[in-house]
Amino acid sequence: MQGSHLRDVSTGVETEGFAICEDVLSTQEVTRLLAAIERIDQLGSVRKHGGIFAVRNLLDVSSEVRELAGLPAVCALVESVLGPGFFPVRGILFDKIADANWKVPWHQDVTIAVQERVEADGFGPWSMKADVLHVQPPAFVLEQMISIRLHLDPCDEANGALRVIPGSHRLGRIPEARIAVVREGATERVCELGVGGALLMRPLLLHASSPSQVPQHRRVIHLDCASVPLPNGMRWLSSGSEQNN
Repeated sequence: MQGSHLRDVSTGVETEGFAICEDVLSTQEVTRLLAAIERIDQLGSVRKHGGIFAVRNLLDVSSEVRELAGLPAVCALVESVLGPGFFPVRGILFDKIADANWKVPWHQDVTIAVQERVEADGFGPWSMKADVLHVQPPAFVLEQMISIRLHLDPCDEANGALRVIPGSHRLGRIPEARIAVVREGATERVCELGVGGALLMRPLLLHASSPSQVPQHRRVIHLDCASVPLPNGMRWLSSGSEQNN
């Protein structure tokens, strides 16, 4: 991946809170990941009528996804934002199928997934989501994270592409009651991508998605990456993740 492109990615994430990159994964890599998803069993997954639509510990249940986090093209994109000391801390599979075609309201990603509860200044409240422990960390932790969403199917407005408010990540944590005020007059962007494309986004970027209008898959592998360890022995969800790439 060329240096000029990576600089554009870094600049886009810094100024707008996100960047869109097409053709990050090859056809062969996408095919391999789709086959791996088919093999995932009930462990850590949520299913509707036998079809997986969410897996929240994907790095731990799929060796192919762990390898995905180390692909040169993926690492280059993340490193352009976080620097060479980053590490993947969580993997999630999202899909929109007929039986799980949900609407996601406007929000920021203000929680992280961890292995166990450890009390630390600035961390809280705590919650459970799909049997995974989550906590709200101080803002400086979120500001040193990036999410990369890798698309295994075409993703456009008709099948629930992510919508974002550019620049909203610079507002810090936005109280839920103020989200409507921030949206008023703001220009939203629909993040449409082709197969193998990637969306990089800051956790504090305001984003939402609509239900799919078409009965087809919209499979996305969402990887959270961080560049700071957690305090007091607290551990990120994915074991062995705090390693330099």
